[in-house]
Parts: sequence; structure tokens; C-alpha cells
Amino acid sequence: MMDDHYGLRGRPFQLTPDPRFWFDTATHGKAMAYLGYGLSQGEGFVVITGDPGAGKTTLLGHLLAELDGERLNVIKIVSTHLRADDLLRLVAQGLGLPGDDLSKASLLLAIERGLHDIARAGRRTLLVVDEAQALPGESLDELRMLSNFQAGGYPLLQIFLLGQPEFRLVLQQPAFEQLRQRVIAMHHLAPMEVEEVESYLMHRLTLVGWQGRPRFTADALAAMHRWSGGIPRRLNQLASRVLLYGAVEQIENFGAPDIAAVIEDIEQEDVIEPAPVQAPALEPERVLPSRVAELRAAPAGAAGTRALERRVAELEAQVASQSDALRRVLSLLVEWVEKDDGRSGIDLDTLRGSAA
Repeated sequence: MMDDHYGLRGRPFQLTPDPRFWFDTATHGKAMAYLGYGLSQGEGFVVITGDPGAGKTTLLGHLLAELDGERLNVIKIVSTHLRADDLLRLVAQGLGLPGDDLSKASLLLAIERGLHDIARAGRRTLLVVDEAQALPGESLDELRMLSNFQAGGYPLLQIFLLGQPEFRLVLQQPAFEQLRQRVIAMHHLAPMEVEEVESYLMHRLTLVGWQGRPRFTADALAAMHRWSGGIPRRLNQLASRVLLYGAVEQIENFGAPDIAAVIEDIEQEDVIEPAPVQAPALEPERVLPSRVAELRAAPAGAAGTRALERRVAELEAQVASQSDALRRVLSLLVEWVEKDDGRSGIDLDTLRGSAA
């Protein structure tokens, strides 16, 4: 719908990372500079962190698209709590080696030989680990050991680690001091500034055939930045909904009220109304007067004071209500028996005494 209304050839704000939509914000440009510096050094670790949705995967995709595959062999691993042995087997697979039935010692030897073979062919090997914060400590230490492989004083493997902000805290632990000493560059992807939002939106729209529609006022852009926090994925989520809203309402120029209406819709979707809980019908509680007297006589401190007094009052009211109901029933029964001229054989004096 929005593609037809605005004349676009595709979805400019899809949530799936796509290197084609790479946009060089200040923080992403700095991250690329650090990655480029790391590649020029050809050794050690480069660490890039960022909040979920900050663009780490898009950054990685853009980097890999820029690399020369003839000169660089890239092994990419997305970490899902990989144990050390599993991590080594994935590295071996990236080198084109079988590793399923090998012991750890044989696996390490095969990896080292594979790295030597690639180096002799005039290529370098780059290992990229995404979601590195999920790696167990033993796996991180295994990566440090892999970085020690050398040939003629030159490292055979370089490693890029991408992770969420907590990964920086992991690296600060004393157990990873040796790995931290091998980090040659580290950068945290910060949220984009409010001044970058318009250029970011226009860039993505232009890639799918934007011809000047729609446009956003300055206050609309500020509202979008506030809600998204400058996180690209959240900004994409909001912008996609804004375009859909604009297509339905036939809007060409978005202002702050339009953005507020879309934000309200999104936030209402996150509110889950609890289903009404109907209390089951309970039988009237039968409480003996002796039990009420027992509760009334209990020490205030032993039973909990106010709560106990409220409970006693409720029980007394319940007893009184039940007594009234019983008297009414017995009175009706007496009247029925009297009308029946005593032929029922019921003792009227007994009933009258009970009703009283």
C-alpha cells in the first residue's frame, strides 16, 4: 500500500539487516575506520559493541562486501553459547577441514595446518564472531590461543569480535587479561544524533526510488529520534509504521502530531489487558458461635490484631445473616402447616419455638 502511494520500489525500513542500506553515521564511520585499521595491522583482536538494533550486523555485512575475497579468507560465526570444542569445529569447517571425529588436540593441529596452507596461497584468514557476549569463558580463551598461531613471526589469524555492551564488562574480568592485551582497537556504536535522522531516512528512501514524497518536518524528526533513542532498528520500526499510516490517511508531509498518533498506536499494541477473573460462587460459610467466641477471646498479639478483628466481625455478620434466614424459613413453614389444619403431623409448638 505505502509503496503504491509514495511510488517506492521496495521497503526502505525493513527490520532485517541489509548491507545495501548502509548509512555512514558518525559512530558507524568510526567503527569502519577501526575495522580498517585492524585489517591493516593483520593481527590481534578488534572489538565492536553496540546495543541491540544499533547496526552491528549491518556494519559487518558492509565490511564483508568491501573485502577482497581473493586476498582474504573470512570465517563468520554467530555465537550461540558455543562450547570451546564446537567453536573449534566451526573454525575448521571455515577452513574447509573435517573436524567432527577429531579430538581437541588433533583439531587444533588441523586448524594450524589449514591456516598455514591458506597463508602459503597468499591469503590471510579473518575470523569474525558475532554476538560474542554469548561465548562461554572457555571459548573466549580458545580464541586467544588461536590468535597465537604464527608463521615466520607473522600471525596466521586475525579475529573481530562483535557483541552487545555487556561484552566490554566481560573483557574487564581478570581472567581475560591476556586476551584484552591483544585487543588493538575497540569501539562502541552509539545511537545516532538527532541531526542525522533526516539524512538517514532520506538515504534509505532514495535507494527505493523516493521522488520527494513523503517529507518530514523538523518537529516530526525530533519526535522520531526521541522515541527511537537514535537506535536504527527502532527508527526503522517507527518509520515503516509512519509510512503505512500516511498511505492510509493520504499524508504527504508528516508533522509531530502524525508521529504522535503512530507512536500511540504502537504503544497501545504493547499493552495487554488482563482477562477479567470471575470469582467462583462460594457456599455460605458455616461458623459456630463458639468459634466466634474463641476467636474473640484470642490474644490480640498472637493472632495479628486488626486483621483478626475484621475477620471476627465478618464471621459475626455471617452468623447473624444465617440466623435471620433460618427464622424466615421456619416462619413460612409454620404458616404452611397451620393452613394445612395440622394434618401434616408436624408439632406446631416445636416449629414456633425454633422460629422464635
